[in-house]
Amino acid sequence: MNLNYSHHLEFRVRYSETDRMGYCYHGNYASYFELGRVEALRSLGIVYKRLEDDGILLPVVSMNIQYKLPAKYDDLLRLETTLVRTTNCTMEFTYVLRDQHALVLTNASTVLVFQSLHQGKPIRIPEFIQTILSMYEINQ
Repeated sequence: MNLNYSHHLEFRVRYSETDRMGYCYHGNYASYFELGRVEALRSLGIVYKRLEDDGILLPVVSMNIQYKLPAKYDDLLRLETTLVRTTNCTMEFTYVLRDQHALVLTNASTVLVFQSLHQGKPIRIPEFIQTILSMYEINQ
């Protein structure tokens, strides 16, 4: 299912996230994208904690990041997280991270798979999630 649901989040680069040059350390971007998708799903009524309590995990199976410009200490960042696609058992997100001047710093994508906590195997997307996401389905 092709989707078009976007969520925006603003936050600042903290001192602890920077290197000696004052640039945001590249490894922090994965955490930013996790924050973006957790909050995007929460805004749809899909809460990670509840999924985990129900025995459903969502591990990342693929991540792709293109770094364009560095984020720096105390920059105000705006992260746009878009849920773009689902299959029977996966969800794909894209991310655009911009600075306070609207310059694109990074583009990224992730694919997550729905997995059974107890069996450790992929499972179908729960029906209640499919119902929520169907409201954002686009025809191509």
